[in-house]
Amino acid sequence: MLNKKYEKLLGILRETGGVAVAFSGGVDSAFLLYAAQQALGDKVLAVTVTTPYIPQWEIKEAREMAAESGVEHVVIDLPFPVEIRTNPADHCYTCKKLLFTQLWEAARERGYKYLLDGTNVDDLGDYRPGLKALAELDVMSPLKDAGLTKQDIRDLSKLYGLPTWDKPSFACLLSRMPVDEYVTDEALRRTEEAEVLLMHQGFKAVRVRSHGDIARIEIPRDQLHDFVAANEVAGIHARLKDLGYRHVTLDLGGYSMGSQNPESATAEGVNNAE
Repeated sequence: MLNKKYEKLLGILRETGGVAVAFSGGVDSAFLLYAAQQALGDKVLAVTVTTPYIPQWEIKEAREMAAESGVEHVVIDLPFPVEIRTNPADHCYTCKKLLFTQLWEAARERGYKYLLDGTNVDDLGDYRPGLKALAELDVMSPLKDAGLTKQDIRDLSKLYGLPTWDKPSFACLLSRMPVDEYVTDEALRRTEEAEVLLMHQGFKAVRVRSHGDIARIEIPRDQLHDFVAANEVAGIHARLKDLGYRHVTLDLGGYSMGSQNPESATAEGVNNAE
């Protein structure tokens, strides 16, 4: 069954004759880029957007992966859009519309008629207002069209030796900030530095939710005791306070997808992947 889905994906890609891939370096886009190269050879362009609310370590990894793959790679530097500075509830829609408009420009300038993103079947059940923007801009989602789930993508990535097969899912840093509050570059960098610090302590699936001068840390519940032990050894509490947080808290509920989503999304029983 998995092989049939993969063959269907390759068939979809071959029919395009050449594609530009929105490439973040995450599990989905890395696999999509690999499959596109298998189907189309050098008729593939990877396009990455960097903004103040995308972690810089992710951009670095995307650059490294693209270079290793040998694909042509374009990185677009986009300033913080004023439309989403206050982190409105629909920021994902607005952001996707702005970012993918830029990606389309880069693709068309280089002669590509198809722009692809890494949406998969599982994404359809999440709170993802950005999907509306992708549909409006005629962005293709071949992973979804081939019927591939997140687990399928991880399994195939492992099968083909992609280093991203077990990479945790991430989203932009705006998902760590309260909705409808002005977002500063300082708050974004502080959140990124805090998460990098925790990842270096072995907590790969981690979120540092920002509530003003309060850091609310989410990690999987089965790692809560590990976190307390790591704090004793590495002084996590003090190091995060050095970043500017007045209070550092550990959410006993553990990591929860979409915990900063607007209440309307929670009421509908769906979650953001974040």
